[in-house]
Amino acid sequence: MGSALSDRGDRHDFLLDSCALLWAAKKPSGLGSLARSIIEDPTTRLFLSSISAYELAYKHRLGKLGAYGFIVENYREVVGKLGVFDLPVTLAHAYLAGQMDWPHPDPFDRVIAAQAALENLVLITSDTALSSNPRLETIW
Repeated sequence: MGSALSDRGDRHDFLLDSCALLWAAKKPSGLGSLARSIIEDPTTRLFLSSISAYELAYKHRLGKLGAYGFIVENYREVVGKLGVFDLPVTLAHAYLAGQMDWPHPDPFDRVIAAQAALENLVLITSDTALSSNPRLETIW
């Protein structure tokens, strides 16, 4: 976490990873205190990758989301309530995700990491694989 975030006078835009979306929608108390305060701040610009929609729908179809399945079933309402902006996956995002010299194999995480890096977004994640990426600024 960079020192500029603690001050919050220097505004940042943020990207939720898929798990942060699940926590924010179902159990905000499970978020880190900084992540929760940022998500709940109505002046924060929060983005959500279109790859997260795909990831969650895919995992829901496979029966892997359990109690979080309602988020997929009510996706538009859930993301609307959070006030997030859609971040489509571009060719530049996809290319960097594939080329990034980073051993993490998860394709969803690689796209989210590429988007955060290219769009200069602070990534809200508890995933240590993502927070270990030197290209990213992350908070939880």
